[in-house]
Amino acid sequence: MTPPEQPVEAGSRERRVYSVGDLLRGLRALVEDSVGRVWVAGETSNLYAAQAGHHYFTLKDGDGQIRCALFRNDARRLPFELENGLELLLLAEPSIYEVRGELQLIVREVEPRGEGALQLAFEQLRRRLEAEGLFDESLKRPLPTHPRRIGLVTSPGAAALRDVIQVSGRRWPSTPLLLSPTRVQGDGAELEIAAALRRVVEQPEVDVVLVVRGGGSLEDLWCFNTEPVVRAIAGSPVPIVSGVGHETDFSLADLAADHRAPTPSAAAMLALPDREALRDGLSAAQQRLLSAARGTLAGRAERLERGLAALRVLAPSARLHAQQGRLRAARRALWRAVETDRGTRRLRVQRAVERLSARRPSTDAFRAREAAARRALSSAIARNLEGRGARLATLAARLDSLSPLAVLGRGYAVARRSDTGRIIEGPEDIEAGESLVVRVARAHVEAKAISVDPVDDSTT
Repeated sequence: MTPPEQPVEAGSRERRVYSVGDLLRGLRALVEDSVGRVWVAGETSNLYAAQAGHHYFTLKDGDGQIRCALFRNDARRLPFELENGLELLLLAEPSIYEVRGELQLIVREVEPRGEGALQLAFEQLRRRLEAEGLFDESLKRPLPTHPRRIGLVTSPGAAALRDVIQVSGRRWPSTPLLLSPTRVQGDGAELEIAAALRRVVEQPEVDVVLVVRGGGSLEDLWCFNTEPVVRAIAGSPVPIVSGVGHETDFSLADLAADHRAPTPSAAAMLALPDREALRDGLSAAQQRLLSAARGTLAGRAERLERGLAALRVLAPSARLHAQQGRLRAARRALWRAVETDRGTRRLRVQRAVERLSARRPSTDAFRAREAAARRALSSAIARNLEGRGARLATLAARLDSLSPLAVLGRGYAVARRSDTGRIIEGPEDIEAGESLVVRVARAHVEAKAISVDPVDDSTT
């Protein structure tokens, strides 16, 4: 930090004048050299994530606050996301931001206070993916009872693969297993697991996929708590069984899968039917079927015996014999009745003939009654015709009196217009010079109106 040259007055002390930039650069060097890296604890606020990947925030406590900068390369190593309100422990280098003249911390490492970084990252990702609905229970699919082919996503050398193969050979060896190999631990393993899962679900006849791994620490199993693996499981077109770690281990892959198994062996047991259990079930079903068949046959045999007995009673030969006996008895009774009734009926017929002969009239009397009826009918017809002729004459006279021709016979005439044939009833119906047709008794007269002179009928 070199001061600029200044004139020195006689008798005065030499003054050293610094520019603002020089002063800030000197203070920055002094702070960085004298303090070095320190651990600082506080709560985050005013968090800002720049597009370039840098993070800027304020670290504060009850006594004060200081600005912090976490640059991109250091931020990439964080297993969790920074949030406002987090209690953090920072490994940082105090420095001065010369543009604003502010004291700040250049952050190199970040640890959450109160819970581990991985656990914090787990909770953050779980909340975010849960809000998207990736863990919704309504999306869980049932497993096929007899899968045609089972996909396996695990490491080829892992003990989990051997466990699944042993369970498969014991429970249902006829179902083929298709391995999609991948690393299950270490940096970048999550991308390999997601790619292996996408490959295996595209294979034909794969009805279910097992994502398995043996136990380990939270760091060892961390790739199953990452977003790529969770999204690959949630987006699978076939059901997924997650068997990651031991029974006490729990991952986000378990939440996204359709079914969770506490171990890889348990995952294989969920996906494969148990032939021993099926054999036992078939044996029990066979015994129940045989018992039911025996009971049914015994009941049918008893019904058959009852039916045969009823048939013997209702056999046609037995019924025919009984009917023949009744028929013979009926014949005998009929002959007795006929013989008894024959004389009675003969007597009744004879008496009826005698009564009819006594009631039949003689031929002469019948002819006399017929002649009288004819005379009465002729007289009635004559009277009816005479009455109808008199009525007809009366109606003809009335009709003749109402006929216009009768009026014309008394010297009257009817005038009509020759063009329309309309009867002329008054002076308004004809004009001078128009042609007329006059109807008189027994003739039509064509005429012409010379003049039309209205006449008052009341004075005529």
